[in-house]
Amino acid sequence: MRVMVIVKATADSEAGRLPSTEEFAAMGAFNEELVKAGVMQSGDGLKPTSAGKRVRFSGPDRAVIDGPFGAPNDQIAGFWIWNVTSMDAAVDWVKRCPNPMPGDSEIEIRPFYEAEDFGETFTPELQAQEDKLRAKMDAQQRS
Repeated sequence: MRVMVIVKATADSEAGRLPSTEEFAAMGAFNEELVKAGVMQSGDGLKPTSAGKRVRFSGPDRAVIDGPFGAPNDQIAGFWIWNVTSMDAAVDWVKRCPNPMPGDSEIEIRPFYEAEDFGETFTPELQAQEDKLRAKMDAQQRS
């Protein structure tokens, strides 16, 4: 089962506070455990929303909105993509994670949709198209 593990932003992360050397080392050691266990597929930290943009859709119209974007706890400061055996396994891994922020923080775990979740609407032709795109993306990442 694939999950996105979302590190929620805080006032510190939205202010652009970078981790200390010790915090980097602790998270690096945790990420190494995830990789050795075959769990971690991807992960990164995100700059504050003040460095981002949003595009609002309204019918055919598009509006670009500059950050920042509201309350820090509604934002994402980083993420991992994990492949785990169950949601309980993901929770167990998160409990082992060093606190990603200097103060109180939250990590959210969300499962990805998989092909079987869509039933008959995800036809064999659409599945083949998706598989082809994923193979192409994998090849691009390797080069």
